[in-house]
Amino acid sequence: MNKAAFIMFLAIVFVTLIVTYLASKRTKNASEFYTAGGGLTGWQNGLAIAGDYMSAASFLGIAGAVALTGFDGFFYSIGFLVAYLVVLYLVAEPLRNLGKYTFADMIAARFDTKKIRGFAAMNTVTISIFYMIAQLVGAGALIKLLLGLDYTTSVLIVGVLMTVYVIFGGMHATSWVQIIKAILLMGGTFVISIIVLAKFHFSITDMFLQMKTATPLKEAFLNPGVKYKIGLDTISLNMCLVLGTAGLPHILVRFFTVKDAKTARSSVVYATWVIGIFYVMTIFLGFGAAAFVGNEAIVTANPAGNMAAPLLAKAIGGNMLFAFISAVAFATILAVVAGLVLTAASAFAHDIYNEILRKGKATEKQQVAMARYAAIGVSVISIILALGAQTLNVAFLVSLAFAVAASANLPVIIYTIYWKRFNTTGALWAMVVGLISAIGLVLISPSVVSPEVGKAIFVGNPIFPYTTPGIVSIPLGFLAGFLGTIFSSQKADVKKYEEVLVKSNTGIGMGQ
Repeated sequence: MNKAAFIMFLAIVFVTLIVTYLASKRTKNASEFYTAGGGLTGWQNGLAIAGDYMSAASFLGIAGAVALTGFDGFFYSIGFLVAYLVVLYLVAEPLRNLGKYTFADMIAARFDTKKIRGFAAMNTVTISIFYMIAQLVGAGALIKLLLGLDYTTSVLIVGVLMTVYVIFGGMHATSWVQIIKAILLMGGTFVISIIVLAKFHFSITDMFLQMKTATPLKEAFLNPGVKYKIGLDTISLNMCLVLGTAGLPHILVRFFTVKDAKTARSSVVYATWVIGIFYVMTIFLGFGAAAFVGNEAIVTANPAGNMAAPLLAKAIGGNMLFAFISAVAFATILAVVAGLVLTAASAFAHDIYNEILRKGKATEKQQVAMARYAAIGVSVISIILALGAQTLNVAFLVSLAFAVAASANLPVIIYTIYWKRFNTTGALWAMVVGLISAIGLVLISPSVVSPEVGKAIFVGNPIFPYTTPGIVSIPLGFLAGFLGTIFSSQKADVKKYEEVLVKSNTGIGMGQ
C-alpha cells in the first residue's frame, strides 16, 4: 500500500465530507437540493461544469487512449472540447429560460404531458447510469493499483461516498466538491505537463519527433487509423462526442444553478476556457505515458489503459507525485459520480414521483426524501453494472452515454426550441427511437461482441460494424421526431410554441 497516497485519499475524503456537512445546513427545500437555489455565480458554475465534465474518462481514459493508440485517442479530447460550442450557441440560454429543476422541465414547458416527462426522466436516468459506470470502473482500477484493495471493494467505497454527498448535501455539496476537484485536477495536470515538456527540452517539435520511435506503433502513433480503421467509425465517434454534450442531463441541470440566462452563458464561457486548456494538456499526459511508462507497463496495470496518467506521474515524479495525482483522480471520480447520482435522483423525485405519480402535489419535504431514496437506488444499480465492466476503457464507456444523449435528448431539445410544427408525438418518437437505437446498436457492435477473447464482453462476430452508434442513431433520433410530427394527426399548439420562443430568448416568466 502506498502510504502517501492513502493519506491524500483520506484528506480528500475528509475535506469533501466537511463540505457536505456545511452544505447540508443550507439544503432546506427542494430548490436548494436540486439546484442550490440558483445561487451560484458565473465563475463558480463554470468551474463546477468543468469539474463535472472533466471526468475519469477525461483524465484516466483519454491519457490511456492516447498512450496506447496515439492520434485516435486524441479524438476524445477534440470532440469533448468542440462540444461546448454547441452547448453555448444552441442550448445554454434557452434551457435556463425554460427549465426549473430538470431536463424534463424544459420539454414540459411546451409539452406538459405525463408521457413526455416520463420518457425524458427515463432517458436522464439511463444516461446518468451509463456515465456513472465509467467513473466507477476508473475508481476500481485506481484504488486497486494504489491501495491493493480488490476491484469490488474499491467500487463499493466510491459508491458509498457518492451516495453520502448527494443524500446529505444535495447540489450545494456536489457543486463545491466539483469546484475543488476542478482546481486540483488542473493543477496536477499542469505539473505533469510541464515535467513531460521539460523532458522533451521544452520543444513541441522535439516531442513529436521522438514519439515517432518511442512506441511499438512507430510513426503510426501520430496518424489516425490505429484504433478507428474505418473512416465512418471515426465520424460516428465524433458525432457522439460533439453533439452528445448538449444532451447530457448532468451538464444541462447545471444551468439551473444560476439566476438567469446571462449567467448561464458566462458559465459556459468560463467552463470552455478551463476545459480547453485541460484537453490541450491531455496530449502531454498521453505522449508522456507512451514514452516514459511504456505500452507493456500500461497494459499490465490495466488492459484498457486507464492507469496511464498515475503511472506517468510515478515515472517522472516519484511516489509523492504518484500519490497526489492518484488522489486527484479519486477526487475527480467522486465529484462526477455525485453529480450523476444527483441528476438521476432529481429526475426520479421531481419528474416521476412529484409530477406524474403525485400530480404535482408532493410537498418539498416529500420530494427531497424521495430524491434521497432514489439516490440510493441509482447508486446500487450503477455499482452492480460497474462490477461487470472492469475491462472496458472508461473513455469508451462515456462515449456510449454521449451517444444516447445525442440520439435521444438533443433532437427533442432542438425541435422544442426551433420548430413550430413539432408536437407531442414527434417528441415521444424522437426520445424512444433515439434511446433504443443507440443502446441496441451498441449491444451488437464490436465494443460488446468481438472475435478476439478479452477485447469485449462477449466473443463472436459483431453485426453492427462501428464501435459507436452515433452515425446511425443520431440521424434516427432526428428523423423519428420529424416523421412522428409529420404523420401525426395531432396539430402543434402554435400559441404555446410562440410563448416558448419568446420565453427561451428573453427569460420572461422564468420559473426561478
